[in-house]
Amino acid sequence: MLSFAMPSGPNPGSNWGKIGCVVFSAALLMVGVRDLHAADKSASDWDRDAAARYLDSREVWWQSWDRAQKDHGTVCVSCHTQAPFAMARPILHEMINEPGGGPTPPEKAMLASIEKRVRLWKDVQPFYSDALYGVGKEVESRNAESVLNAIILSSYDTHSGHLRDVTRLAFDNMWALQAKTGPAAGAWVWQNFDYTPWESKESEYYWAAMMAQVVAAAPDNYRNDPGVVGNLAALRVYLIEHYAAQPLLNKIAVLWASAQFQGLLTPAQRKALVAQINDKQHVDGGWSLSDLGDWQRRDKTPLETRSDGYGTGIALLALQANHFDGSAYARRGLQWLIANQDKTTGAWPAWSLNKNRDPQSNVGQFMSDAATGYAVLALTAKR
Repeated sequence: MLSFAMPSGPNPGSNWGKIGCVVFSAALLMVGVRDLHAADKSASDWDRDAAARYLDSREVWWQSWDRAQKDHGTVCVSCHTQAPFAMARPILHEMINEPGGGPTPPEKAMLASIEKRVRLWKDVQPFYSDALYGVGKEVESRNAESVLNAIILSSYDTHSGHLRDVTRLAFDNMWALQAKTGPAAGAWVWQNFDYTPWESKESEYYWAAMMAQVVAAAPDNYRNDPGVVGNLAALRVYLIEHYAAQPLLNKIAVLWASAQFQGLLTPAQRKALVAQINDKQHVDGGWSLSDLGDWQRRDKTPLETRSDGYGTGIALLALQANHFDGSAYARRGLQWLIANQDKTTGAWPAWSLNKNRDPQSNVGQFMSDAATGYAVLALTAKR
């Protein structure tokens, strides 16, 4: 709180009143500059090498996990570990001293598996079969994989500045599966095992919004390719028509996408959404994923309500993309990320919305995998 002793006597229109207003305004300006400089300084005060080591180590584990092994010597592609990894990891190539400055061995192994499945699309089996997992799971897993393949490959191509043929093929595979009719028209029927937020009824909209963001950023002006303009129009209609029924997490994903994929939100919707995001910020500066929807754990245990890297990272990404990065909310969010990176592991904390899992277990770290990817993206966003 700033207070100033004003001389008694002069009215607000006097010279003393004018001088006091100038002094007060200058003081506020200095406070703002100081806070902004502190945020800029803190944005460089995090351990990039540790974050890279964590992300790589989790990719190595995923590729070795027996449940991730699939046909043709390939590996299952994951929403929580590989997609955020692929979105964030290429950024770190330019920021840390890595041999060759390009993809690391874990990245190369991931990309090789995905590219193999993209090229053998008609020959590889869906990750989940109807026979083992129930009717409809083959369609669900095939749709989800097509989207994730395109997101991952396009993320790498965006950093290289050129869309490769294999990435265009991944997009072709994906567009061929885009729903033409029914409630999912314009999107992709998503894999649903009632595991929020990755494999649940909410996931369909979330990943449709993420796809809009990825296509808008894809190199070589892909978004204006005549062959996909109709697909993008259908995607836009889906995102607009289903917006009102979404949890806040999905609306944040749309806000992030809307910065480049135009026409998703009205000015009134954008204003209300930003206010809602700001209102959910905790006093420590972070956001909690638990606050971004009406969730309930399957094991009936209480949700973890502390600020986490996932909620904070994605809230910041949406605010930053829409030019609210200079707001006090965004600055405090960045400061929370700086203060809450585990400098030993390099990860950011996050907890399951589904079960009270041990956060140190490999499965329990799925949420930290995503949190770390989004945290890195937020901390490296251009401001």
